[in-house]
Amino acid sequence: GEPVADERILILGLGNPLVQDEGIGVRIAEELLTRYDWPANVEIVDAGTMGMSILPLFSRCDFMLVVDAIDGTGHAPGTVVGISPDDLAQSQVMHSLHDLKFADVLQVAMLAGHTPQAWVIGVQIEDMTTVGIGLTEPVEAAIPAAIDAVLEELSRRGVAPTGRDEASGAASVLTNVRSGQESA
Repeated sequence: GEPVADERILILGLGNPLVQDEGIGVRIAEELLTRYDWPANVEIVDAGTMGMSILPLFSRCDFMLVVDAIDGTGHAPGTVVGISPDDLAQSQVMHSLHDLKFADVLQVAMLAGHTPQAWVIGVQIEDMTTVGIGLTEPVEAAIPAAIDAVLEELSRRGVAPTGRDEASGAASVLTNVRSGQESA
């Protein structure tokens, strides 16, 4: 559709950073916050595993872009996939037992009459079970592609953040160092 003037856009990073790859959505939200300056109509929230407490965010936006870990897509770890919230229900990682799936929160929002358009950028994870901070290599390596996917989706909606050079320079060095390592 046509970009909406002053459309309120929310970028929501979901996930649990204490369980390796499950933290990818939160990590991408952090990268988006540190690497770019955003126009006033864009809000970026590291929602972590907040469950129903993210509900008020729905009424504050017209379009919601969710970034999260996904599993069971059949793709290689680190693959970035754009999916609808309905599809996310099939493949979203349950971050913990008391946690709700994003699709459940979305349903409650709909019942409350708050239904922003939503789209999901998912990253297929490698490691589901290891408790530890930090991402596995393929998922870490997917960060630039996931950020590109977010920026591409936003540019369709007429949003272009301003890059901060220092941060992106440092990030590319890290990536190069990592990809130079031979896997044991």
